[in-house]
Amino acid sequence: MAAPTNALLRAAVVGEREDLEDTIYRVSPEATPFTSNIGKMKIKNVLHEWQIESLANPDATNQQLEGDDIGTHTAAHQPSRISVYAGIFRKDGALSRTVQESDRAGRADEMDYQKMIRGIELRRDMEARMIGNYASNAESGPTPRRTAGALAWVATNDALGSGGSSGGWASAGVVNAASNGTQRTFTETLLKGVLVTGFTNGAKYSQAYMSGTHKQLASAFTGIADIRATVSGSSQATIYGAADTYVSDFGQISFIPHEYGLTRDVLLIDPSGWAVGTYSGVQTVTLAKNGDSDRWMTVCEKALICKNEKKGAVIRDLT
Repeated sequence: MAAPTNALLRAAVVGEREDLEDTIYRVSPEATPFTSNIGKMKIKNVLHEWQIESLANPDATNQQLEGDDIGTHTAAHQPSRISVYAGIFRKDGALSRTVQESDRAGRADEMDYQKMIRGIELRRDMEARMIGNYASNAESGPTPRRTAGALAWVATNDALGSGGSSGGWASAGVVNAASNGTQRTFTETLLKGVLVTGFTNGAKYSQAYMSGTHKQLASAFTGIADIRATVSGSSQATIYGAADTYVSDFGQISFIPHEYGLTRDVLLIDPSGWAVGTYSGVQTVTLAKNGDSDRWMTVCEKALICKNEKKGAVIRDLT
């Protein structure tokens, strides 16, 4: 039945108080597993440099005549000099005096709340940059200085789709991004291919980062019940965001689903070969007052250090 004539209904009520819950619920992913799991180091210049080397291939024919004299000596060995730029990561904000005087639900101090949110976002920005397929470059005109991502660094052991090409270090702090190829399905055969190539090159991968979609495919690999191991004790706590452990022919690998940094690639690393280099740590700075508001910025300067790109592998161009 309909409401009686002239009955006061809620839609016509004047002065009803709002019922606003005093809690703010955040659903966006906050984890930064890649930059949390690799090393940390201090760097002293915005262009950080280091050296790498590799040995000559074993020569099974290295047998010499008795009493033989040496004519031409083997060329002297020299390491390679590698470098990358640090990039400036920043978040900022401004709040009017009026906003700060207001009574808000879910946070006592609006300025502290804004700085906290921007700090979380800054960490996510660094994670996305350092795990992604991003080139590095020097600062030039309106172009800022940028650091390279892990997917760009790896050039030796990457499985490419048709038409794709590797990135890798070029010169003087410049790392080129990889070019996309034809996408294909993530399979255990592709995984085993980069594992054996990495082993041949002296790398031992222990972590594999992948999207949720690729994690589901990896969980359905043939014989998964036989290659999944339970990690007990304190070992699990040393890998942030770890899920399953894949027991390969060359050791165990933690499959780590990444919530926002990977879409078409699976990254495998030996964590000892990677580090976040800090030129200037995260700091929040109050900016000069300019009118009836308060301004601030949170800023840092960091680089992804790839000690040797053979310490990484990428299965690229996945659907």
